[in-house]
Amino acid sequence: MIVTHPDTVRVHPVERAIELLRERYVSPERAEAAATALRQRLTAGAYDGLDDSTLAERLTEDLLDVCPDTHLWVRVRDERRAPAGASVRRVEILDGNIGYLDVRRMSGSTNGGRAIIGAMELVSRTDALILDLRENGGGSPDGVVLWSSYLLPAGPTHLNSIYDRVTDRTRQLWSLAWLPGERYVDRPLYVLTSDRTFSGAEDLCLNLKVRGRARLVGETTRGGANLATVHELTPTMEIAVPHAYSINPITGGNWEGTGVEPDLAVPAATAFDVAYAELLDAPGEPGRRGH
Repeated sequence: MIVTHPDTVRVHPVERAIELLRERYVSPERAEAAATALRQRLTAGAYDGLDDSTLAERLTEDLLDVCPDTHLWVRVRDERRAPAGASVRRVEILDGNIGYLDVRRMSGSTNGGRAIIGAMELVSRTDALILDLRENGGGSPDGVVLWSSYLLPAGPTHLNSIYDRVTDRTRQLWSLAWLPGERYVDRPLYVLTSDRTFSGAEDLCLNLKVRGRARLVGETTRGGANLATVHELTPTMEIAVPHAYSINPITGGNWEGTGVEPDLAVPAATAFDVAYAELLDAPGEPGRRGH
């Protein structure tokens, strides 16, 4: 989960990276270790004469040596970089009256709310649902809240807490009491995962799994539970610095570095076929109701 923070700076990019790590990185101990490593390499001339692209790659590698954090990176800024794609890529009603949603991003309620509401309305009369998160790279905590609210029973549900090192505060995220549409409950829900399922998508997976609401089919997810902000290092380079982390209220931990394990481990490429076949074959479930 990443937001962008515009900074105007004119210091050496490595010095600026060190400053940001010490001020904001979610683990102060690792931040200090990474800052020390970067300064030693800077003093030794390891970054001299590198173009932006090579310097960004080298800094990312050096940072990850100390802080194996999938939300921590340095890259060349590109104003032409395409914005994140639509949150819902595909909606379909399959044979057997089974709904299928291909969701590529956990868009927030402001940007993705209409798509989420519309998708859930389209599948609201199905007998079961397959939620495909195999290509979902995460997004906004607000998007996770909206999806979770549709897929969990009504009533206040504590979904997640987020501790922010910068503010030294913990924010609780709860399911929504009211939705513009029906909740999708009391029907089978399968969630497809891969090693590309990341960040906010992993949050949704864990929310559903620990409450016994969904059957996860596929691969262990990528393992990124921190939240990062993107900062300018130079007019042509930027760094993502994780400053907060998730705390699941049921497990007391999160999925950072470990990912979320599926209930049924199969290659991601076959996860849909496996899930669909299980739903069709289950006695008394979809495919047996005369649809």
